[in-house]
Amino acid sequence: MSDFLSKKERSIRMSKIRSKDTKPELLMRRFLFSLGLRFRLYDKKLPGRPDIVLKRHRTAIQVQGCFWHNHGCKYSNTPRSNKLFWREKLKKNILRDKRNQRKIKNLGWRLLNVWECQIMVKKDFDRVKKRIIKHFNENKTSIH
Repeated sequence: MSDFLSKKERSIRMSKIRSKDTKPELLMRRFLFSLGLRFRLYDKKLPGRPDIVLKRHRTAIQVQGCFWHNHGCKYSNTPRSNKLFWREKLKKNILRDKRNQRKIKNLGWRLLNVWECQIMVKKDFDRVKKRIIKHFNENKTSIH
C-alpha cells in the first residue's frame, strides 16, 4: 500500500514532529524534579547531546522515541511506502546511538536509556521510576 498523502503533505506532517520537549521527555523531567534531582538539557559537550544530563551524578538519560530508534515495540513499525529509505534511515539511527553510547561511557558517564513506550504506559513508567531510583541508590548518590 502506498502513502495516502502527497510528498508535500507528508513533508509538512513530518516537519511537525518534535525532537525536543516531547511528552515522554517532559514526563521524565517532571519525575526527576519530583525526586529533588536537578539537571541540564541537551548538553552539547556530550556525544549525541543526551536529553537529560545530571552533571553532579555523572549520569545522562536518553529518552528514545520508539519509531525513530527502531525499538521493536508496537510503536516502531516501518512505514509501508519508501521502505528501503526507512530501513536505511532507522539502521543509521541505531548505529549512531550505539556509537554515542559507547563514547559517553568511555568518558566515565553512566547512561540510562528509556523508551517512549515505557513512559507512556503507566505500569511500565512505574518500573522505569523504580529503576531510576535504584540507579541513584546503588551509586550512593542522594536523591533527596
